[in-house]
Amino acid sequence: MGHPQRVVTVEGLEPRRLLSSTTANLTPVGLTPQQVRHAYGFDQVTYSVKGKTIVGNGKGQTIAIVNPFRAPTITADLRVFDNTFGISNRDGKGNFALSVAFPQGKPTVDGSWAQETSLDVEWAHAMAPAAHILLVEAKSDSQADLFAAVNYARKKTGVTVVSMSWGWDMTSAPPASLYAPAITTPPKHVGGFKKGDGVTFVEAGGDNGLATAWPDASVPIVSVGGTTLSLDANGNYAGETLLPQSAGTATVAYDADPNPGFAMYDSTPFQGTQGWQAGTGTSAGAPQWAALIAVADQGRALAGKHSLDGQSQTLPGLASLPDSDFHPITGGGASTGRGSPFADRVIGGLVAL
Repeated sequence: MGHPQRVVTVEGLEPRRLLSSTTANLTPVGLTPQQVRHAYGFDQVTYSVKGKTIVGNGKGQTIAIVNPFRAPTITADLRVFDNTFGISNRDGKGNFALSVAFPQGKPTVDGSWAQETSLDVEWAHAMAPAAHILLVEAKSDSQADLFAAVNYARKKTGVTVVSMSWGWDMTSAPPASLYAPAITTPPKHVGGFKKGDGVTFVEAGGDNGLATAWPDASVPIVSVGGTTLSLDANGNYAGETLLPQSAGTATVAYDADPNPGFAMYDSTPFQGTQGWQAGTGTSAGAPQWAALIAVADQGRALAGKHSLDGQSQTLPGLASLPDSDFHPITGGGASTGRGSPFADRVIGGLVAL
């Protein structure tokens, strides 16, 4: 799957997701937010402030999600998702959890990318339900338009994490001048704390099994590889193995297997698919890792610290955390990086930086 581009070094832009469902479903299919939060330990994250226990839910942070084209039903779809799983659709400030920006003008509708957008928005929100989600829709899937949208996202007040569930199969990377300025923290940025906050950039590592997927861990962003997650009869974490489709090199890992996939709702029709679907691939992991970082930034703000800068703090921080903070991935290696998170441990380590 993908959207071919007429760029010399680019074989094709791909949404980093596989869909295991190809027809309409009237009820959810795939893993639920409650199952995934418990499996990875998101439900174990709390902060203690002046004797009060505060739930780790991303309050005060904004997660920016950058995708091309327009997803016309995403606001209504998020409401259905939240109502089904009992998740509040209000952020920590009491506003609706999602806002949408068209910095290059309102794009045309694309049903395939609308699926990707539903997966990204709904699952970032599921893992950090009190964070605000800013969806930035680029006018096309060209490199220039997508990185211009990333550049817009990183400058918005409140943004502390940017999630990108797309990439290319490339024999050589594009010139750094195209993307490098867009994946740095703006000077004097205000995120969820105050002037001087950082921004972390997270991307999906690829789902086609090719070592030439880009961006990857060679770029200074958090790259997420794919795994197959196993749960026991009680819904507890039971292990993970490398998903063969996971491509290239990665910083960390997350479930990406289409069996059973992540329950998502998208009412924009695409090739006979509409309604409840199972979304998968490394693009499911990118927004959920972005949510994890937003929850860590919440804890840092409560401790009087700036949100994390991706290049100077998040990446070296993830590299330096103990092995016991991550699940080892059977058969993993470079394609899964440090492994998948014990969310409470990784978050605690990032807050402590």
